[in-house]
Amino acid sequence: MYDRWNVRGYDRADAVRLVHGGLSPMAAVLLASRGITAGNELADYMSEELTLLTDPMSFRDMDLARDRVRRAIEAGERVAVYGDYDVDGITSSCLVADYLRGRGLTCDIYIPQRLEEGYGVKSAALDTIKGWGASLVITVDCGITAVEEARHAGEIGLDLVITDHHRCGEEIPRALAAVDPKRPDCPSGAGSLAGVGVAFKLICAVAGPGSEEELLKRYGDLVATGTIADVMPVTGENRVLIKRGLARMRDMARPGFVELRAASGLDNRAPTVSNVGFAIAPRINAAGRLGSTSTAVELLLTKDRRRASVLADELCALNRERQRIEGEMFRKALDMLDAFPDRTKPIVLASHTWHQGVCGIVASRVSEKFNVPAVMICVKDGVGRGSCRSVEGFNLYEALTKCRDILLGFGGHEMAAGLTVSEERIDDLRDALGRLYDGSTAPERVLNIDFEVIRPELLSLSNVESLEGLEPYGAGNPTPVMCMRDVSVENVAGLSEGRHTKLWVKKGDSVFEALFFSRRPEELGVRTGGRADIAFTPQINEFRGRRTVQLSLSDVRLL
Repeated sequence: MYDRWNVRGYDRADAVRLVHGGLSPMAAVLLASRGITAGNELADYMSEELTLLTDPMSFRDMDLARDRVRRAIEAGERVAVYGDYDVDGITSSCLVADYLRGRGLTCDIYIPQRLEEGYGVKSAALDTIKGWGASLVITVDCGITAVEEARHAGEIGLDLVITDHHRCGEEIPRALAAVDPKRPDCPSGAGSLAGVGVAFKLICAVAGPGSEEELLKRYGDLVATGTIADVMPVTGENRVLIKRGLARMRDMARPGFVELRAASGLDNRAPTVSNVGFAIAPRINAAGRLGSTSTAVELLLTKDRRRASVLADELCALNRERQRIEGEMFRKALDMLDAFPDRTKPIVLASHTWHQGVCGIVASRVSEKFNVPAVMICVKDGVGRGSCRSVEGFNLYEALTKCRDILLGFGGHEMAAGLTVSEERIDDLRDALGRLYDGSTAPERVLNIDFEVIRPELLSLSNVESLEGLEPYGAGNPTPVMCMRDVSVENVAGLSEGRHTKLWVKKGDSVFEALFFSRRPEELGVRTGGRADIAFTPQINEFRGRRTVQLSLSDVRLL
């Protein structure tokens, strides 16, 4: 799985000080390995205080945005929220629309169809919104590059307030306000916020100073879900927003999340970054990928538990369909690669039968499998629409910029992008990306490991349970990964028709059950009686009321 393990380790004296401060030995060792060694650092890490949140009024143009929204509320204007079709965009749209409706406004939600309209603000959509009778459009999670569209909004008499968190282009749209922490002239320093985080700042500004506490009680679950789904760093301000949001989800106040968690098999589990990211978010995302965002929006806004149950089941069905399509596309992509034996260059594949909404997921899987950039293109009527994923060290956006003469259009950033290309130029694109990648060294696959477990008794039930107190984990504050060297493999079994592997490993006098998901026993090459080094995350497995320590494996190295 990985070319190298990077085991950080820790200073024992630092860990001992943290233990004396009240942490369990395992929690102390983990934080010491991550450089959290002093009392004030620990206090900030564990804090849920709103004093860590950025002042909404520190954002450029927030005063203009606040004042315009307040005027709309005072005048009872009709407003539209223009969002994106991913989880961040859907949660942002629901948050702003629900707040404005609560202030007495008629507030419509416009989310473009992924397949027909594509990402971002479109002039035709603004015409539609104008036809609804709206006088103000608020974008969420999009709009910061909509220069021509902002101009069009002015021409048709629509006020446009932009809230976004994406990188700006060379020109800031001439909207009434453009709130984006990534604006070069924005002093907020809140560049790690998701789109839903910026949208939350807007309603806090409109509500006025001291409103954050109450608004987090109402909308923290939406803020946390969008932030987790967009893989924003779980550090600093985001960490507070996520902790508060997960607590809100535990209160089971929003029927949509209650029923979606139940339909996902999570109703008896505490909400975490992991189960929101891997169970809740994909089901919401499936709605956008398969053209049914209205289902997700209604689910998150309904107050009716029965209706929420029906909608949750619909999202789960959409997600199963997405998984089926993804599996078929991935298998087809692997078959197609037989015609391109050089796996050291970017992979560019195209098909007339692929589903555009799933291309990005398949591109990620192909890129991960072969450790090279991947482009999956869905072709229709002579035009290909592709999703691209890159690897560390290869700036995809810069590469596509150099291929602009081949392309009909593109956008994105260094690790992920989208493009359109004429069908007859797909081979040219493959060749051009191959030339640009020449001389690039495929990045080394490195697994970052917090520390090595020397004494297996450290993996006690109470110690592993203590790690839950350091939640939330996520980007920038990853789930703990440890390693044990030279364990003996006591037994091996396949699970779920051989798709997963279950091991029993022994170190000293301790025997642990370990699971390796999405890897078959023959892929791992493990044998009963063999020896190996293992990298893993310790977890609590609860079965029939019995709680035991289980190891979720990240890598196995045979000895």
